[in-house]
Amino acid sequence: MTETSTLPRSGFEEKFVDADGFLIRYLEAGSGPPLVYVHSAGGLRLSRAHELLAASFRVVAFEVPGFSGPANERSRSHADVGASLVRAARQVGLERFNLWGTSFGGAVALWAAIGAPEAIDALVLDGCGAIEPPGGFPAVRSPEELHQYFYAHPDRHPLAPPLDPALLAQRRALLGRMRAVPRAEVEQALTSLDVPTLVIFGTHDRLTPPELGRIYRDKMPRCHLVLLYDAGHEAAAERPEAFASLVQDFLRRREAFVVNDKSSRLYP
Repeated sequence: MTETSTLPRSGFEEKFVDADGFLIRYLEAGSGPPLVYVHSAGGLRLSRAHELLAASFRVVAFEVPGFSGPANERSRSHADVGASLVRAARQVGLERFNLWGTSFGGAVALWAAIGAPEAIDALVLDGCGAIEPPGGFPAVRSPEELHQYFYAHPDRHPLAPPLDPALLAQRRALLGRMRAVPRAEVEQALTSLDVPTLVIFGTHDRLTPPELGRIYRDKMPRCHLVLLYDAGHEAAAERPEAFASLVQDFLRRREAFVVNDKSSRLYP
């Protein structure tokens, strides 16, 4: 597995907060309504979409405890990590906030919202990994193969440099302890989550197929599903302008959003 540089992009400042017994690293930029971000299993990486959203929101991108620095030997589930990050948000002054999670971070964000719905103004799930596809997630044998899975057009994105082996082992140990929640249990939890939610899948996502999005739409009371055209699993990185426009429109308009809860839409 590899990752791109975790250094802040333009305008983002690196900070740390003590919360729930962890020293949690985060990147912050912008002003306006707060938008908390939870990254994928590849680590804390920012895209052009984060920069675009920081023009309208106070974007706070937390790093999951244990993804750098000391090992996290405490968290045992996505819900555990989600609860820690909700406490971190409160420590930086956010009692209520919008929450966005990508892939693994989507599962963390979902369970954070289930555990503390009173803290969440709106939820954005991007290629959410809370429900496994039929047959499970694909077995990836190399960084090059993972790169092919990430993007609809992998040739347009550089292969990331290899991660330090010790840190890679630390992250794998943390992720390996995360209990897989049975689909029936996830679906039951979705039915009780009364939070405005936008679910986004790339039309060419090979890790979390876009067909999974209909489960969220059908089970969640206030869910909108959008398929982002010509994007893979890393939709925000691959189509940042379209992604940021979509998320901004949803967070501003909520129930007046252009997609109704009875249909999907291919976002151009």
